Amino acid sequence: MTEEAARDGVAENSFTAVAAAHAAGVVYVESDCHLTADGVVVLFHDDDLSRLTGDPRRIADVRVRELESLMSGRGGLLTLTQALDAFPDLHWNLDVKAASAALPVGRTVAKEGARVLITSFSDARRREALAAAARSDALPPATSAGRGTITRLLGAVASGSSALVARVLSGIDAVQIPERHAGVAILTDRLLRLTAAAGVEVHVWTVNDTTAMQDLVRRGVHGIVTDRADEALRTLDAPG
Repeated sequence: MTEEAARDGVAENSFTAVAAAHAAGVVYVESDCHLTADGVVVLFHDDDLSRLTGDPRRIADVRVRELESLMSGRGGLLTLTQALDAFPDLHWNLDVKAASAALPVGRTVAKEGARVLITSFSDARRREALAAAARSDALPPATSAGRGTITRLLGAVASGSSALVARVLSGIDAVQIPERHAGVAILTDRLLRLTAAAGVEVHVWTVNDTTAMQDLVRRGVHGIVTDRADEALRTLDAPG
């Protein structure tokens, strides 16, 4: 979603935000998954409504029909099923934010594995969603490392052992990290080199500065998570 859309009252993860990104030429959309009180997976970043609506209730305590009404003036609620159906040519990077959402997310994307990557800060939550998706005979979704795996990866990178890095990243398709955390560099040239040797992509979040985007791509980063999809497309598609 662009900053312009946010100023127009369109919430991130909403139907309008995704439609705008799609219209701009975006192919990959990152979003977050929560479960409503009546068991519907919705694309929503926060675990409650306070920031967007002033309502303090958690997403897990609100039924989908009421959530649709609350979001009607903010770009429109988007359920996971609607997202997959309405945008059949988009690829989805889905962050399972709530433990209760893991199983239904996996079941919902089971036949869409070719265009879905499942992630979560919780490796256990990520694995539960993947296991549910794997019950289909379709291609399983890709996955990126959770916080525990990232911690082990950083230790393996510090050791300089390509074999240890490959072992830590077994079954992982991507590493999604910030460039820095608490003032410490997470993305290093050694990490890029060792993860590439293990056949794993590196995606960096959240980058809104176009100069930084260009620098990251030059360094070998495979993907950039941004709030400024319009600027990213203009910058990274430009000649040279």
